[in-house]
Amino acid sequence: MSTSSRMTTFLLVLLGAGCASLQPPTSMVKVPDKLKPGANESLAMIVPAKGVQIYECRARKDQVRGYEWAFVAPEADLFDARGHKTGRHYAGPHWEATDGSKILGTLKERADAPVADAIPWLLLTAKSVGPEGSFSKVTSVQRVNTVGGVAPKAGCSQAAAGTPARINYTADYYFFTAK
Repeated sequence: MSTSSRMTTFLLVLLGAGCASLQPPTSMVKVPDKLKPGANESLAMIVPAKGVQIYECRARKDQVRGYEWAFVAPEADLFDARGHKTGRHYAGPHWEATDGSKILGTLKERADAPVADAIPWLLLTAKSVGPEGSFSKVTSVQRVNTVGGVAPKAGCSQAAAGTPARINYTADYYFFTAK
């Protein structure tokens, strides 16, 4: 094969790869029907997250002299497919991209994670609360493929009231936009 033929083949492969990356991502995860986005929505991006779920030991409202770990907020970094940080996830819940665009989510549905000791999978509706950017058109968010993040099972008592617990978790956030 001549040098020009190899170069042409290389450029065609490169062009094909570039075009393939322009295709919207496809979900490979099976979710319960109640966690599926609306028929008028399509998957725009899949964003892995790594961080903590923050809990605090508090007095139970439904049991005198009882204490429990209460969820406070998430705190996680968001990454692209290459592992580069692209944003953060925090109380609200908010997702904020490095370009400044930001959404606020509202819980719509939840389902137990298919693996033990993992936080639930969620479907949230989303609205833009920041400037134009990568998150500004997002209409819903799925949290799937969760690992870890559940509240501690012990250690919450009157003596520990007010104590925080930061529990490691990972998840994939699927961002959907209107078709």
